[in-house]
Amino acid sequence: MTTLAWQKLSSSGMIDFQGKIALVTGASSGMGAETARLLSDGGARVFAAQRGPSDFEDIAVDFADPSAPEKAIDQIAKATGQLDILVNNAGVMREGTVEETSLDDWYLQIQINLTAPFLLIRYAMPLLRAARGAIVNVGSIEGLGNNPRHPAYGASKAGLHGLTRAVAVDHGPDGVRCNAVAPGWIDTPLNEDFIASLAEPAAFRAKIGGIHPLARTGAPQEVAELICWLASDAASFVTGQVWTIDGGRMSKLSLP
Repeated sequence: MTTLAWQKLSSSGMIDFQGKIALVTGASSGMGAETARLLSDGGARVFAAQRGPSDFEDIAVDFADPSAPEKAIDQIAKATGQLDILVNNAGVMREGTVEETSLDDWYLQIQINLTAPFLLIRYAMPLLRAARGAIVNVGSIEGLGNNPRHPAYGASKAGLHGLTRAVAVDHGPDGVRCNAVAPGWIDTPLNEDFIASLAEPAAFRAKIGGIHPLARTGAPQEVAELICWLASDAASFVTGQVWTIDGGRMSKLSLP
């Protein structure tokens, strides 16, 4: 199976997802949109779950609502009775130190970034077990280290990495694989909007690339390609891993 998947990749230029059903959360822009596009280009039928519209089969939900994950999976179960790939990409970040972070902001980030993926996996597991499917969680290098003023975000992503390993251990015998990616600075619309809001966006943009050994920031498609590989049969012996994709940032020590 693995050899065949690589043959398909090398001959067609993309991984073959023909006959697969995929759910990508937060697929209206950025890494989620690119992941959904690559899955669709490879032949998968792609459902996209988020508040706004996407270019795929939309499931309108707000993952701040604890009932949203069950509703999303139920809609797919009724529409197809099948789910091969689950990509937990939807996320939110609120800035502030521990003292500045309100309990509401803490709960919001834990709910969307950690509890919603947990519930999506829980409700999707019967379908994923039947398909011997794959889960890819979108974590962050902030689950490995932390930027200033991101206590809830960092905690939620560290928790998501831990959830990834737990699901891999518990459901590997069912044939279900679970991995995570930990992106660094990626040029998503959210990050581009953040840069635009700064007093000196050009100076920040020039500086942010320099903190990476590759001397640049990442593109959403680069993360999407890793996600799709992990979701494919080409990664059939890969599970329980957190894949850092950060241009070498976490490997670089800073001097004064």
